Amino acid sequence: MGLFFAILGAVCAALFSGIGSAIGVGRAGQAAAGVTTDQPDLFGRVLVLQLLPGTQGIYGLLIGFITLSQIGVMGGNAAELSTAKGLMYFAACLPMALVGLISAIQQANAAVASINMISKSPDQFGKSMIFPAMVETYAILALLISILAIFGLASVAA
Repeated sequence: MGLFFAILGAVCAALFSGIGSAIGVGRAGQAAAGVTTDQPDLFGRVLVLQLLPGTQGIYGLLIGFITLSQIGVMGGNAAELSTAKGLMYFAACLPMALVGLISAIQQANAAVASINMISKSPDQFGKSMIFPAMVETYAILALLISILAIFGLASVAA
């Protein structure tokens, strides 16, 4: 059962962060397409803003890979894990899974507002990047805590 819970944690980190990123990039892409229709010269700027909510999916995938590597699944040498240790791996993946899902969607909201800002004031691109970047901070914090928890489990008895 322990291996099941550890794999479930890895899958949840990638799955939920990926779902949030897909929603976020899609939402920001709709706003970017609208702006680009009227102002094609802003394509590069709005594209950068559209891509920002996609980072959470990358972070979730990274947590998934790290977890699968730590438990030996990626090397073809899966470890025997107690249920308790499997649940610990699952818990270690949750910050990235949940924060990744929510922050990607919220980052998209900030990105959409920034895309609208650029459509009215193209010279404000630098300032417009700050709003979605603030949301990114929390995704990075979740990534960090998940990484520290996963690597910390290496020293915990099975």
